[in-house]
Amino acid sequence: MSQYPPPSSPGDAHPASAAAGAGAAAGSRLDRWVGTYAQRTSSMTASEIRALFAVANRPEVVSLAGGMPYLPALPLDAIADLTARLVAEKGAKALQYGSGQGEEVLREQIVEVMRPQGITAHPDDVVVTTGSQQALDLVSRIFLDPGDVVLAEAPSYVGALGVFKSYQAQVEHVPLDHDGLQPAALEETLVRLRAAGKRVKFLYCVPNHHNPAGVTLSLERRREVVAIAQRHDLLVLEDDPYALLGFDGDPLPAMRSLDADHVIHLGSFSKTFAPGYRVGWAVAPHAVRDKLVLASESAILCPTSFGQFAIAEYLSTYDWKGQVKVFRELYRERRDAMLAALAAHLPQTTWTHPGGGFYVWVTLPDGLDAKAMLPRAVTGRVAYVPGGAFYADGTGGQSLRLSYCFPTAERITEGVRRLAGVVRDELDVVQLFGSPANSRAGRPGVDNPGPELA
Repeated sequence: MSQYPPPSSPGDAHPASAAAGAGAAAGSRLDRWVGTYAQRTSSMTASEIRALFAVANRPEVVSLAGGMPYLPALPLDAIADLTARLVAEKGAKALQYGSGQGEEVLREQIVEVMRPQGITAHPDDVVVTTGSQQALDLVSRIFLDPGDVVLAEAPSYVGALGVFKSYQAQVEHVPLDHDGLQPAALEETLVRLRAAGKRVKFLYCVPNHHNPAGVTLSLERRREVVAIAQRHDLLVLEDDPYALLGFDGDPLPAMRSLDADHVIHLGSFSKTFAPGYRVGWAVAPHAVRDKLVLASESAILCPTSFGQFAIAEYLSTYDWKGQVKVFRELYRERRDAMLAALAAHLPQTTWTHPGGGFYVWVTLPDGLDAKAMLPRAVTGRVAYVPGGAFYADGTGGQSLRLSYCFPTAERITEGVRRLAGVVRDELDVVQLFGSPANSRAGRPGVDNPGPELA
């Protein structure tokens, strides 16, 4: 006998509808609460490519899509030992509720982690967050009203675009090139929007080893961007998880090091240690910091105490700088394999030359659309992220992001070889029948990202 109630007839009134009030829309058989959701949930849509990634994660598919750190390179035995020691010696504290701002011992260490970027901060300036993704949400929550404008690079990190969209903000893209964000275009866009009466709340940027473009904002342009922020009293949200993963020398000075009043700096241990701990941070001017703590407490009470103490133990007892060097050399080898494979198998495309981080940004030949091509690529046993995911306005269809951080060099080479075959087949189709009907014009807005797009 079925455990489900019989379907309602069109005349049946559902009690939820009555409780919602006369002004609420009626529910449906699929979702009885459809008339009671907040207006902002209308922008919450599942990624159209998630279903493909369920297939792409099969072992026979070379995934060049996800930005997952290569965790087998970590000293897992040492981490197991320190975790056991933490529980045995400090378990009563590490497993308890903690401070809404984050544990002081970790905030002190975060100050030292940022020092190579020229940031001089006090532990009181630091707010520990559940990954830097929560920091993006907190900053958006305290600054953005519906209709406000966020300036962001074109392309931009999909996880940030999803947050801005959820707060009903309008994203205006500013172009970048091989030296990062273009300052002249930033100032022109800012002046134009403010002249039109738009409320521009902040600039969001990823200055080091950009996700997804792989480029790094030059030192000269960092100074120009900060000067623009000072001239126009513009807040800069500097999202910087890849700074220590450069392949050539020390990291460039952070924009926060150039101006502490106009820059909120975000960092994370997800790329230099392990994302499973979900520990990031924000460094902000004092008044902003206080609001970030209040917003965080209202959402989660406090960030993970155990994760914070575990990372603090790792930083204080293990050669973490040496481990970052291991990651840098590993990712450099895989970056080199990616660039060599692109040159050998996809010379008809163009791509960026990352000096660190996880990603290469590839532009396809005219007439090809990365999103339309993705199902055929997965059938050909290779996966990537279509470029349109990294734009808020529906553009970017001719580009795609390739990630080299997780696959071995051999798998990367094979994945690019398979991708080249898909591109050749697509070019043949375009030559015969013209561009695909759904190329480039995609609908505006971004899908809510999953971890596979990180």
